[in-house]
Amino acid sequence: MGSTQRSTLGLVDHGGSTSTSHEKASSYIDNMPVYVKELIAGGAAGAFAKTAVAPLERIKILLQTRTNGFQSLGVHQSLKKLLKHEGVKGFYKGNGASVIRIVPYAALHYMTYEQYRSWILNHYPILGSGTHIDLLAGAASGGTAVLCTYPLDLARTRLAYQVVDTRGSLEYGTKGFQSQTAYKGIKDVLFSVYKEGGARGLYRGVGPTLIGILPYAGLKFYIYEELKGHVPQDYENSITMRLSCGALAGLFGQTFTYPLDVVRRQMQVGNRSKTTQGGDPGFKNTLEGLTTIVRKQGWRQLFAGLSINYIKIVPSVAIGFTAYDTMKFWLRVPPRQKSQPTSSA
Repeated sequence: MGSTQRSTLGLVDHGGSTSTSHEKASSYIDNMPVYVKELIAGGAAGAFAKTAVAPLERIKILLQTRTNGFQSLGVHQSLKKLLKHEGVKGFYKGNGASVIRIVPYAALHYMTYEQYRSWILNHYPILGSGTHIDLLAGAASGGTAVLCTYPLDLARTRLAYQVVDTRGSLEYGTKGFQSQTAYKGIKDVLFSVYKEGGARGLYRGVGPTLIGILPYAGLKFYIYEELKGHVPQDYENSITMRLSCGALAGLFGQTFTYPLDVVRRQMQVGNRSKTTQGGDPGFKNTLEGLTTIVRKQGWRQLFAGLSINYIKIVPSVAIGFTAYDTMKFWLRVPPRQKSQPTSSA
């Protein structure tokens, strides 16, 4: 009986301990500042979405920067070529830098969006509470996130841009590029760029990035909230609804700002783009970059890789918004004031 009693007590104690652990975890989450929850939710959403579309992101960069051997290929053929010469790892070259960048970027992007939105609503009631507030808050948060994480984006681009054959083919890439020392990782890129151009070098191409991200980030949040505002209440929490609204938001937002992304990529790869056909690393500003690309490479180059971006942006933004909303639910972020759909009148 004594043994049975001790065993029973042990089970009771174990169960009580488990229950206490859950209560402590729940209490810890509840006591966590809201902005910290938003940072965690945004970072997790960004990392998950970025990794899901990493192979398409790599191909897009190779097309945007007119890397030799890829500029005339489609998505399927480019993926086959990467697989042949670099293996599966080639699909994710630069993704480590991308994820390291996207975690703080997405965390700041979503968190500052929420904070800017609340600040505008609380301090400027004259502006109302329509989805135009999401446009303003989204644009401001996009600029903030870019400025804080841009060097990591530059490192990601340079790692993805280099095509180094790991399977022994002499016909892969260009001789001019192969003669250069390949970057070994994120730190190597950052140290090399800083050595070449100082702090300004780490922010090469930030101009077109900011010009592009302000309308893109604003439109992305605006369209997402506008579409959600027209969804029947019964379907507000539907995963399919969130994926659909997120996909359309990314699709429209990206279309209007894509040429600026092409200028940014060519500025980021810098003097290494001399090895590509028609490359001009000497862009002094966004306008010069746009006009030079049109004059030397043709206006179609401003949309190089756009078809891939459509394929990529639909799941990326959709997954990002959906994961963010889901993470906020799990972290018990209190509901915010809803935006009212903009009147069509």
